[in-house]
Amino acid sequence: MRSDLAHDLTSPGRSAAAGDAALEDMRPGAAHAHGTLAQFRRLGVVPVIVIDDAADAEALAAALVDGGLPCAEVTLRTPGALEALRRMAAAQPELLVGAGTVLTPMQAAEASAAGARFVVAPGFNRRTVDYCLAREIPVFPGVCTPSEIEAALDAGLGALKFFPAEPMGGLPFLKAIAAPYGGVAFMPTGGITRAALAEYLAFERVAACGGSWMAPADWIRARQFDRIRDEVAQTVAAVAACRRVP
Repeated sequence: MRSDLAHDLTSPGRSAAAGDAALEDMRPGAAHAHGTLAQFRRLGVVPVIVIDDAADAEALAAALVDGGLPCAEVTLRTPGALEALRRMAAAQPELLVGAGTVLTPMQAAEASAAGARFVVAPGFNRRTVDYCLAREIPVFPGVCTPSEIEAALDAGLGALKFFPAEPMGGLPFLKAIAAPYGGVAFMPTGGITRAALAEYLAFERVAACGGSWMAPADWIRARQFDRIRDEVAQTVAAVAACRRVP
């Protein structure tokens, strides 16, 4: 059944909305990601966070929410990341907070226990994906080749992170590798800036863009939370503006 669905998902002409709907027919854990993907689409952008000191978590969460973007992918690149994720989730219940740079099933388990509502990985690790799907944790592994896309389809996924987006060739490269896989949704991440948003979001296969420009690690370390809030607000305005374009 999964191979038949994968064929359906990759048929030419499948719309992004059709691909989202098809998630409901996939493995239970992948279907559970449908709601998260819908939120990503609504927001248009997922802030990617590298945070050193968990003491900054509450203020950072408030800056994101106050700026109009209640979402964060807290990358597990620092010793304090899990505690920061935990504090952000507790401080702002409306914040859609997930874990990024999840490399193992153990990290996925720890992130979920800390309050992560989704998991993002830089690459495709079948063990981590299967762990998440079995526990209905929305998971979005990174891909940048047709072979990786097909491995993800075989695992039962229909929404993937495209990483690293800009170093791999940006939107032209994404369009080229997405073309044979008509129902797969992508979240480009890596090197994207606010200036590139309109171009990426105009491609219907893009659910949202991930980026760190709204809350760079050095701004967080300097506790420039007003600056972060303002950049978030400008990003939200940029998403709204590009969606008003006929």
